[in-house]
Amino acid sequence: MAKPAVARETVVALRRQIARIEGGLPERLAGSGDDDGLVLRHGPAARRETRFGSAFLPTGASSFDTALGSGLPRAALVEIHGGQTRDAGAVAGFALCLVGLLRKTGLAERENALCWIGTAEIFREAGFPYAPGLHRFYGLPAGDLFLCAPNETRDALWVAEEAARQHAFAAIVLELRGNPARLDLTATRRLHRRAQEAGRPVFLIREAGTAEPTAAPVRIAVSPAPAALRSTVSGPMAASIGHPAFAVTITKSRAAPAGRLVLEWNPDESSFREIRPENSGALVPASGHRPDIPAAGGTVVALRPAGTAAAAPGQPSRKQHPTHRRARRAR
Repeated sequence: MAKPAVARETVVALRRQIARIEGGLPERLAGSGDDDGLVLRHGPAARRETRFGSAFLPTGASSFDTALGSGLPRAALVEIHGGQTRDAGAVAGFALCLVGLLRKTGLAERENALCWIGTAEIFREAGFPYAPGLHRFYGLPAGDLFLCAPNETRDALWVAEEAARQHAFAAIVLELRGNPARLDLTATRRLHRRAQEAGRPVFLIREAGTAEPTAAPVRIAVSPAPAALRSTVSGPMAASIGHPAFAVTITKSRAAPAGRLVLEWNPDESSFREIRPENSGALVPASGHRPDIPAAGGTVVALRPAGTAAAAPGQPSRKQHPTHRRARRAR
């Protein structure tokens, strides 16, 4: 009976050691008090703690931060998934919110730029970031945004690795569509290693792609969510639209169980907060000022083709009696 217990303890110890090496456990990033943790904190990990003061990025939403083990890792590869290409705006917006949080933490001015890398295919499908919106909602001036649109996935991966080495960027965003063959486990390991060495995050946005084995310790699925009502001094304003909202699901994290949250981004405070779906309003209020109110859903309305006369009351239509279309035979 003692041998299975010893073997089980050995397996558990090996799993914990692998998790620390991959950078998935909170003890790996925050620094545990044991000997292994002290050894792993030398080198890049120690430099990260000196520059940022913390290995995690708090988002402001306590439930989300607690689920991830104090927040998102600052120096790691973070996957952000969108189920469909039409959700690219919400997925990219969520990544920009994280960049806004990074810029809020007080990095040096020379390290506040953002490098956005995407293949020409994804920019054709989803469009380019809108500069006035970046400044209004995320506090990112147009002069701090560097765009790169290579044609091939391998070139985009190379640019992302090289950009992670530069100290001018607060974060690197790599946006790809689908499941390109070159985005394999080896490529994501290289990106994760570059993020750890540079002490800055690399956000891998995957539009309309399925989950695959990667080296990213955290994977988040994002989709648009109905916005809550606008808050005022007297309470929520009826038929109004509040701040942008995102439906966030943690699909990969050793410190977090699977769960779905609805987070609202406050551009004035550069912070997230959790909102309840039952408190959310409609994305666009129903039209109420038109003279002709549309019929309720599910109502069947018969329409007559243009240029045809209506049948007299009580007379069958030609569709019901196709014999009327044929000429009569003489008897």
